[in-house]
Amino acid sequence: MLLELFREGQVYEVLLVTRSNVTPVGVVRRGERLFFKLFGGRSAGEIKSLPKASIQITNDVELLVKLALNFDVKLQFEGRGGYRWVKNLPGVYGTVEFREEHHEDKLGSTTVLKCVLIPEGEIEGKLSPRPVSRADNYLLEMAVNLTRLLVAVRNGRREAAERLYREVIRDHEMYKKFGGGSEIAREMLKLAGDIFG
Repeated sequence: MLLELFREGQVYEVLLVTRSNVTPVGVVRRGERLFFKLFGGRSAGEIKSLPKASIQITNDVELLVKLALNFDVKLQFEGRGGYRWVKNLPGVYGTVEFREEHHEDKLGSTTVLKCVLIPEGEIEGKLSPRPVSRADNYLLEMAVNLTRLLVAVRNGRREAAERLYREVIRDHEMYKKFGGGSEIAREMLKLAGDIFG
């Protein structure tokens, strides 16, 4: 079963597909369920109105980054029974149980939607045999820190924003050190400067 590819307790970056949206999300497997959190946004709203979703695996880090930052991406979709998924990517689909909770950290306070996907079926797909790149790891971390930087600046958390801006710069330096050369990294670095500046 595909769910067994997820080692219990580890966080995996995957795609969450709802009625009309696709977004990267970190999931953790516990038993036969996948747990994740959403901090607002379109996917959270769609799950609240229709608690069905798909979770799919990709080894395309640039795809994850582009979706996280709402850059233009062209994808093909399939689905059935009220479920929707990205064509040719393996995954699972199922119902989502959720609850809303207040969340506060160094970036401010917000409402978090704590979710658990209960798989009802598997999605067939095939991943390219692409090895893990250390550069890709830094590209992913750069995107995570950039999205957190956006929140820190929006909430007026100057100290946190300064720390996150330095992290984005460091991630970019390490990305290049390990051979990364994607235009998306340069775009993220420019965006971070525009946000923080």
